[in-house]
Amino acid sequence: MINAPYWDVHTDQRDGRVSLATEALSNSPAHFANITLLKQSFASKGLSAKDLVVLSGKHTIGFGHCFGFLNRLYNFTDKGDNDPSMDPKYIAQLKKKCKPKQDLTTFVEMDPGSFRTFDDHYYTNIAKRRGFFQSDAALLDDHQTRAYVNSHVKKPYVLSFGQDLAASMVKIGAIEVLTGKAGEIRKQCGFVN
Repeated sequence: MINAPYWDVHTDQRDGRVSLATEALSNSPAHFANITLLKQSFASKGLSAKDLVVLSGKHTIGFGHCFGFLNRLYNFTDKGDNDPSMDPKYIAQLKKKCKPKQDLTTFVEMDPGSFRTFDDHYYTNIAKRRGFFQSDAALLDDHQTRAYVNSHVKKPYVLSFGQDLAASMVKIGAIEVLTGKAGEIRKQCGFVN
């Protein structure tokens, strides 16, 4: 009998010896990035505009902190205004949950009406201008990403989203892989040897 969970018995996985939250943040585009920055960030890792919009679709599951988009509701251009690219009805709904001076404990569904289901409903919300991160809304600012969003609004949950997400995740898994003597093979995946 193996005492460790199955994921701890890999013998070929190489991991870094240091894990820093700041490093993860510096390698991910910001939630307030525009489409140009998003595409540049993804391209720098060998990912396409399609990968960008497909991977953004993971926002179909879960919650986000209000502080991540408060400026879009209350002070978008430092004049006490809201983001004009956002649906006004959605802004009113979010304002009921997210107050101007928000703490770090208030969360909102990233995909209202479907946040517990893995589906492509996220794209319907984006098309209705109901993405609460600027990076979500930015998907409508590019012809390639907008076309993908619209394709899932016209023909909801066709297999392509699941297949596309799987392909993009494989591409992410191949980014900056440690080989040779770099890193280490951990005895327990959650701990440096």
